Amino acid sequence: MERRKLCCIGFITRDTIITPDNLVDMPGGTAWYFAKAIAHLSTKDFHLVTAIEESQTPVVEDLRSNGINVTALPTRQAVHFENIYGTDFNNRTQRVKAIPDPFTVNSLQDIEADVIHLGTLLHDDFPLDVIRYLSTKSRLSVDVQGFLRQVLPNGQVQHTDWAEKLQALPYIYTLKANEIEMQVLTGASDPYEAALILKDMGVQEVILTLGDQGSLIYTRGAFHEIPAYPTLNVIDATGCGDTYMAGYLYERQRGATIDNAAKFAAAMCTLKLQNHGPFCSNELVVRKISANSSFSL
Repeated sequence: MERRKLCCIGFITRDTIITPDNLVDMPGGTAWYFAKAIAHLSTKDFHLVTAIEESQTPVVEDLRSNGINVTALPTRQAVHFENIYGTDFNNRTQRVKAIPDPFTVNSLQDIEADVIHLGTLLHDDFPLDVIRYLSTKSRLSVDVQGFLRQVLPNGQVQHTDWAEKLQALPYIYTLKANEIEMQVLTGASDPYEAALILKDMGVQEVILTLGDQGSLIYTRGAFHEIPAYPTLNVIDATGCGDTYMAGYLYERQRGATIDNAAKFAAAMCTLKLQNHGPFCSNELVVRKISANSSFSL
């Protein structure tokens, strides 16, 4: 298989999104939000690897029609999430209505990329042997959210510390967590302290997204503080973290500095927040926003 600069691996979900004003059924999951964002940038060096049930074939064909190179592995059932938001869009309640089988080393033998981003949804999507294997082929990036999601018998999602984190984190170069996830992982409520703890656990590049407080990146002994761009009307926060990582990794693979890549990612999130569904703007608008720290929509 042709080696790409950037690959995202993850399930495409069936999502029911409930907000105070709307109820929307749509595809979702890191794989989908990440790929749809890339489709509005450049798909040239990107590869999406997912696993779908038969009913999701139209979703994959839609991605391919957008220029995305997709490898679709079979799974007996898709992940089905129900995401419930109140007036604070930084927080949500989740329920899981269906769980797929995890990815395996055998299913990912042919994947080749400079950077592989693991879009976890549930704690067993990527077993430890898969993480170890992929780290021998690529620089690994991980959104930690799924590793912290335990599904209770009633389908409710509970944040629980990652049991295998001390074994897994040394294989992960870039790790992204939000303010809740960093506390579950490290026990620290201060993002600077949390970043240092994660670095000591083996992560080379720590990205902490802090909602409307922006984001904090720690790598190579330095902190990078990235402000959020103002958003006048927040419509839907689902997939915002995935959009951030798509923008950040896209720019880093094109040679951008950490600060410029993070500003680009933050600008993408500002645009994504104002619409239901994935990022749907374009690179020109993103660059206009990220070049102007006082830009407001």
